[in-house]
This record gives sequence, structure tokens and C-alpha cells, in this order.
Amino acid sequence: EVQLVESGGGLVQPGGSLRLSCATSGFTFANSAMNWLRQAPGKGLDWVSTIGPDGSTYYADSLKGRFTISRDNDKNTVYLQMNNLEPEDTATYYCAFAHWPITSAPRGQGTQVIVSS
Repeated sequence: EVQLVESGGGLVQPGGSLRLSCATSGFTFANSAMNWLRQAPGKGLDWVSTIGPDGSTYYADSLKGRFTISRDNDKNTVYLQMNNLEPEDTATYYCAFAHWPITSAPRGQGTQVIVSS
């Protein structure tokens, strides 16, 4: 059974940082490209970042320089380091298989990030 379990969300002040984790199982993680997606309250699902099996990384233009995606193939885990967070980053963050359209990709249950003072 494929499982994607996100963690690490929470309440953080503007300018703060969070590191999200996504623990996976049930498939060959090392061979899989993975996405981070997010959905802000009342809005659609947005692509955040992708990491390929070879470690290549891609980011939404608006997030470059603040977010960093990484993976640990020994732990079957993908991470999202988020720095200098802004209120606009408030959303539920999901890890997912790198499939398009993103709305059809299997994803975890999500972890909520709230950026507020």
C-alpha cells in the first residue's frame, strides 16, 4: 500500500521557517519524482516544487530562493525547507507523486502551515 505522510506544519510568525517532511512507503521511492503542492484556504491546488530521482529540483517562480526541496532515499523521505515565510504561504501542504495534472496525483493527507503574527 502506497503511503505518503506529511508532518512539520504549524503556526509560525512572518519571517520564520519551517521544515516539512513526507515519509513514504509502498513504492520504490528512489526511482520516483516527487512534488510538494499547496492549497490555500478557499483556493485551488498549486504546484510548489519537484525533485527528480536524480536530485534535480524545480520551483514555482514566486518561491525561488525561499523554499528548498530535498530527499533522503535511505529514509524514503522528501523535505521542504521553507524560509522567510509570508502570510501568503498559509496553506495545507501536500507531498505527491510528480504526476500531471497535479489534481490527479496521489498525495498525502497534508500538513497545515499558518503564517501569522
